Amino acid sequence: MIIAIDGPAAAGKGTLARRVAEALGYAYLDTGSLYRATAKKVLDQQIDPDDEQGCTVVALNLTPTDLKVAGLRSEEVGQAASKVSAIPGVRSALLRFQRDFAANPPDGKTGAVLDGRDIGTVVCPDADIKFFVTASTEVRAERRFKELREAGEDVIYARVLEEMRERDERDTNRAVAPLKPAEDATVIDTSGLDADQVFEQAREIVAAKQA
Repeated sequence: MIIAIDGPAAAGKGTLARRVAEALGYAYLDTGSLYRATAKKVLDQQIDPDDEQGCTVVALNLTPTDLKVAGLRSEEVGQAASKVSAIPGVRSALLRFQRDFAANPPDGKTGAVLDGRDIGTVVCPDADIKFFVTASTEVRAERRFKELREAGEDVIYARVLEEMRERDERDTNRAVAPLKPAEDATVIDTSGLDADQVFEQAREIVAAKQA
């Protein structure tokens, strides 16, 4: 079984995806980490995130080890990831990695849970179950602000909110694989829900599908 979980930044899709994968014993892939790892290497190599050819070369040479380096969750890397993810060559390079993971889950797992921006619409359009997890921009900015402060970063809420809006604008309006719910996705608004309530909603839907 393949479960696709999409949504904007800080909506809670990663938390939900990890819990669903753990509960079912499925393999889990945070596809955003592929773009963050690409962005991190781009920044480290002092390549402009808008340099399509340079970024594509980095994506083509990405290795599993690159997904484990420190600093992938920084706001600078997140902003760069949003830019490189709009590059067709980068998306094409990473698409094969994602589809192979879904079709052949590692470690003998019988299913896979992937979260990202276009899993249900582009990467795995035939996924057995699709979720689109969202929340208001203000709620998501507050979550990201707290996350960054707890990580020791000196950030201002107003700036985080502004960058969240800029990123949403890029992700939603990019020409390739824009952020949007799949037509057959279940939309979960987490604005007023805690992680347990979100998981319970998803668990009921998965259980009904398995029945």
